[in-house]
Amino acid sequence: MPTESGSCSAARQAKQKRKSHSLSIRRTNSSEQERTGLPREMLEGQDSKLPSSVRSTLLELFGQIEREFENLYIENLELRREVETLHERLAAEGQAIDGAELSKGPLKTKASHSTSQLSQKLKTTYKASTSKIVSSFKTTTSRAVCQLVKEYIGHRDGIWDVSVARTQPVVLGTASADHTALLWSIETGRCLVKYSGHVGSVNSIKFHPSEQLALTASGDQTAHIWRYAVQLPTPQPVADPTQQTCGEDEVECSDKDEPDIDADASSDCPTIRVPLTSLKSHQGVVIAADWLVGGKQAVTASWDRTANLFDVETAELVHSLTGHDQELTHCCTHPTQRLVVTSSRDTTFRLWDFRDPSIHSVNVFQGHTDTVTSAVFTVGDNVVSGSDDRTVKVWDLRNMRSPIATIRTDSAINRINVCVGQKIIALPHDNRQVRLFDMSGVRLARLPRSSRQGHRRMVCCSAWSEDHPVCNLFTCGFDRQAIGWNINIPALLQEK
Repeated sequence: MPTESGSCSAARQAKQKRKSHSLSIRRTNSSEQERTGLPREMLEGQDSKLPSSVRSTLLELFGQIEREFENLYIENLELRREVETLHERLAAEGQAIDGAELSKGPLKTKASHSTSQLSQKLKTTYKASTSKIVSSFKTTTSRAVCQLVKEYIGHRDGIWDVSVARTQPVVLGTASADHTALLWSIETGRCLVKYSGHVGSVNSIKFHPSEQLALTASGDQTAHIWRYAVQLPTPQPVADPTQQTCGEDEVECSDKDEPDIDADASSDCPTIRVPLTSLKSHQGVVIAADWLVGGKQAVTASWDRTANLFDVETAELVHSLTGHDQELTHCCTHPTQRLVVTSSRDTTFRLWDFRDPSIHSVNVFQGHTDTVTSAVFTVGDNVVSGSDDRTVKVWDLRNMRSPIATIRTDSAINRINVCVGQKIIALPHDNRQVRLFDMSGVRLARLPRSSRQGHRRMVCCSAWSEDHPVCNLFTCGFDRQAIGWNINIPALLQEK
């Protein structure tokens, strides 16, 4: 007899394995005992590559979905009984309901009116009954337009960080793995200044709150403060790109579609090679740095598991903030108070309070199950943290036991940023997506990403510029470019 070839046999085994795996998460509807007992035991006995915790979570989610649809089924049965009752009432009043009688004048009007009421009731009931399912998955549809305005191309390696100047003239800053930081004209996309004082990857860039100073952190174990002076070029008319509605139906593209950006746009702009001040004390990569309120002190975060507070004028170390068990990933300062938050690979982030010079308190926030990639302040007493565990959590600083909102996503979260005035969170993902959420965890929009626009590799960071007339959101990533977006915030919030 003919025997199966090796490839056919392997394909059949793979198909049977997929079939058995798909059966392992199927729920039956025969009885409550079967739903809660036997299938779970059968699942635990099935051969699966999924961790037991993940499989348990899947079972719970499927159970919730099943219960929601059971409720819908019961409500549909009740509506059907109401329809039958309506028909019986019409028949009792001596009014036939067949097609011939419905064509008559008075009866046609009354039946049509009753049918219209019933149709409206069905729609209302359906919306109410499905709202729980919709809200449980935190999904919303948005008709707000997210328009790509400008691309900033000139780095020769991935861009780790993006920031917007707080003083006039307002410029865009990018920090790259190519050992440089660039300042850009937001309107024209032209490179204005190149900083090349670091000998390692430039991991972050932040602008001084009141002076033309920039603070950069680098893999060379230092943070530099350097002064810049720029003159903005004359704005050119901005072409109106095709507007796209934010949604989940954008055309995907692969990395091979990445545009050719080998041209060095920074080659003809002024170059700064020597810092004004160099902050040295770390024994590892300095992954982030930020200014404290007032700009007289700066904080740095390093892979040596410490954060350091420096005096900007003297470059002296004021405090060394120790306590994290693993490498730090980010640091952020409060816009109006002497507060610092640091995040770490140890799955926690810490709040450092320097408001009282004699007391330097620290609070530890535990709520993530993987690396906390960033934690940022919002207006008031809230902190938003993002993690590689694919969640974002909103915290109240007065109650750190549990978050007040949790956002669950399908990809790891990188450096997040919050639009303070509108309380909108921008989430850059490893999967090249950038999504917008409100503080309660409701998804507002997704930035367009297709073969024509958007990032083509991992998005590393985002930054809001709330009052800029051209762009109010900037993103950057491993595709070596930064992108300026115009977000129709009023329409976005109206959709919510």
